[in-house]
Amino acid sequence: MKTFFSTIVFCVFFVVLHAQSVRILTYNIHHGNPPGHPNKIDLPRIAEVIKTADADVVGIQEVDVRVSRSQMVDQAKELASLTGMHYFFSKGIDLEEGEYGTLILTKHKIVGNKHYDLPMVEKSENRSLAVVDLELPTGEILSFANTHLDLKAKNKVAQANYINELGARIENPLILVGDFNAKPSEETIKILEEQFVRNTTTNGPTHPNTGAKNEIDYIMVGKQTKFSWKTYNTILETYASDHLPVFAEIEITLQ
Repeated sequence: MKTFFSTIVFCVFFVVLHAQSVRILTYNIHHGNPPGHPNKIDLPRIAEVIKTADADVVGIQEVDVRVSRSQMVDQAKELASLTGMHYFFSKGIDLEEGEYGTLILTKHKIVGNKHYDLPMVEKSENRSLAVVDLELPTGEILSFANTHLDLKAKNKVAQANYINELGARIENPLILVGDFNAKPSEETIKILEEQFVRNTTTNGPTHPNTGAKNEIDYIMVGKQTKFSWKTYNTILETYASDHLPVFAEIEITLQ
């Protein structure tokens, strides 16, 4: 009887509280153009970086869809094909007869997606936030957000505040990634840290690709999420883009 009771207690505890590891990558890919080769597009190399990282979910910025400079390829669809992952593209702007924006790739089933146009205080290039809901192997839902913030300071601040407001309304475990065009000391990052947790121990510069000196690409986790960092680092891939990819593995405590 005692053994049976102990088994029941263990099973109930396991159902109520268990952990899920998630491997994450964020990468500004410079529309697949290696900066040392102005007229070249090398999506297979970008795909190889993603596959080598073995990421479960990836946020990509600066993606072309049917634009002449990148050979009229739908880069979102092509990267999904090259990596064997599900995808969701979020347009920032119309470009020529095509589109330019951000991309989410994931091994997990996408059960929901949303596109938000981010606010602009000053006239600039339109920016978006993409949020997808992913069904994890355990059956729980993880929300994953990807963005590329503006270069102008007032716009970045407004966009960070907007993202915080959205993030606060999401009840699922939440991950935010992207090129925020802001260093850790800037107001934009300080605002985001009100709602999201940033790695401050194993982080490092992400731009430019050679002699990197500025950290402007981030993986953050919503404060509603119970988690721990397992790994966080930049990947020293200096050929494929003018940014270094950032990788993290976190362990999320699920209920």
